[in-house]
Amino acid sequence: GGRRQDRTGRTDRPSTMMSTLTGRSLLAGKCRAAAARCRVRPASGGSTWDREPGKNKFRDTVLLPRTELPMRLSGRQLPDKELQIQRECGFSELYTWQRNRKGKEFCIHDGPPYANGDPHVGHALNKILKDITNRFQMMRGKRVHFIPGWDCHGLPIELRALAECGEQAKTLSPIEIRQKAREFAERTIERQRAAFIRWGVMADWDNCYYTFDKQYEAKQLEIFHQMFDKGYIYQDYKPVFWSPSTRTALAEAELEYNQQHVSRSVYVKFPLLKMPSKITSENASSVNALIWTTQPWTIPANQAICYMPNAKYSLVKCLNTEELYLLGAECIDSTAAILETQFEILQVVTGSDLEGGVCTHPTIPGRQSRLLPANHVTMQKGTGLVHTAPAHGMEDYSVASQHELSVDCLVDEDGIFTEAAGSDLQNKFVLKEGNETVIQMLQGSKMLLKEEDVQHSYPYDWRTKKPVIIRSSKQWFIDTGKIKDQAQELLKKVEMVPRSAMNSMLAMLDRRTYWCISRQRCWGVPIPVFYHKETAEPLINKYTRDHLIKLTKEHGTDCWWTLPLDQLLTKEILIKSGGSDVSNYIKGEDILDIWFDSGISWANVLSGEKLSIHRRYLLKKKPFICMFSFMDSKLKK
Repeated sequence: GGRRQDRTGRTDRPSTMMSTLTGRSLLAGKCRAAAARCRVRPASGGSTWDREPGKNKFRDTVLLPRTELPMRLSGRQLPDKELQIQRECGFSELYTWQRNRKGKEFCIHDGPPYANGDPHVGHALNKILKDITNRFQMMRGKRVHFIPGWDCHGLPIELRALAECGEQAKTLSPIEIRQKAREFAERTIERQRAAFIRWGVMADWDNCYYTFDKQYEAKQLEIFHQMFDKGYIYQDYKPVFWSPSTRTALAEAELEYNQQHVSRSVYVKFPLLKMPSKITSENASSVNALIWTTQPWTIPANQAICYMPNAKYSLVKCLNTEELYLLGAECIDSTAAILETQFEILQVVTGSDLEGGVCTHPTIPGRQSRLLPANHVTMQKGTGLVHTAPAHGMEDYSVASQHELSVDCLVDEDGIFTEAAGSDLQNKFVLKEGNETVIQMLQGSKMLLKEEDVQHSYPYDWRTKKPVIIRSSKQWFIDTGKIKDQAQELLKKVEMVPRSAMNSMLAMLDRRTYWCISRQRCWGVPIPVFYHKETAEPLINKYTRDHLIKLTKEHGTDCWWTLPLDQLLTKEILIKSGGSDVSNYIKGEDILDIWFDSGISWANVLSGEKLSIHRRYLLKKKPFICMFSFMDSKLKK
């Protein structure tokens, strides 16, 4: 039993159909009539069957429906038929139809895709999974709210646009680069939008959002100021991941790790100038702290050597050279094997006993490097003593902050040694000839024990596929440490598949206490700050905020590059801010990280009632929580 539908579309209920049958003979008659109506020919034709006796006796017992659908479509027939189905079924009107009916609200916020290339399987996976969810909720009687958008700023788009310009790209001004990038993004958006509509995705395609819209940019500046006023955003000079190939700082999310990268590693002696009080030696002047590093170019910036306070360290004698070395007790065998020698253990002490020791720098006469405790030191690789260059390592910087070490950076934006590095290193790229020169300097001072290539995981710029470095510079940061505890508590309420993703995200929040949000490019939203020429003190307050947001609503963020300084920072604003002459100031040249752009998209798409619905959906229905959604709840307090 079941429903029967004729060609006119009428449907009879089984009970109604059965009531018209008065007996088995009538039922059999109807079945024979249906079989006659539904009889079809085999795909290969019926004449052969008819000529071969015994092969067609069961044909009349197979009941198949008659249909005008062809067996297959070829060439342009398939896409033409799909478009015909979309038109006749009203795919384009479905979103408006369901929005106009009554029902509970269901909202999915569409995180924006990059406008930097043609649609691919990643776009399809994203949009189709969301569409399945939206259609399911619509079939349950809910009113679906789904506004698609695009992430239009950033280096990926800028690089693609500049690549189209060829050699001309080197002569373009910032505003010309911005125009080229905007044009590229607009062309890409049209192609992606057409594809998403073609896939039948149900969305409000007439009201999409774009991160380069004037109103969007103005809202972004407003949120930046709110976070700054709350103390979430600050400026500091500290080491960050830096891409020499794109001349900008990078966040960890913009890195990919090359497992096949090969570095030149070195074992280096740091002669002890002042012996720790617990170390006893007949010839103290010959004792050397032994370090290992895969980044020889950072040795000129060395300020200290770190040890693990609770670990064991040994004073050993090299049986080949009679020299005395200080290294981790657990590293003796592995180090001796690499150096192709044997060590005689003379003394074993605890790491804390090394306090007060001072070494001389292996390449810079007169410079000293202190022995200092640090929790990041391990015995898994190397010698158990860690070369520390505060300008080129996050843990190194932490040690420098605790012990007031210098954080001078000897490397410029292109990854080139500056004049401060000395004439031997100046103008040399750190990862190539700079490395080679430092190794030669170590050989010349007889402080190099071993050099060897080592294959290991190393961070690369995910856009240019070239290695990055860690380099200190003045940047803007979000202090994620201030909201870490509450964010983790909220995150624990989220149901994740697989469950292991929860642990990795909680660990990420523990590990990353700040987020670098400044970028040294021009295609993006400018960080709205002015700097005093002499003191470099930033000028940012409610007066600059209101004026710049007003200008952005009128002209977009292009005004930061097109308007003269006295229109961006007016005399009236300076007077209210306690300043005197606009000529004493310069405008900042950094832009906001594009993850900040997309991270505040909720503020443009989900306002008022929609925002509260979205938050209830996030927290009660337990999908992923965006940190900016949490920040929003904090900003409103």
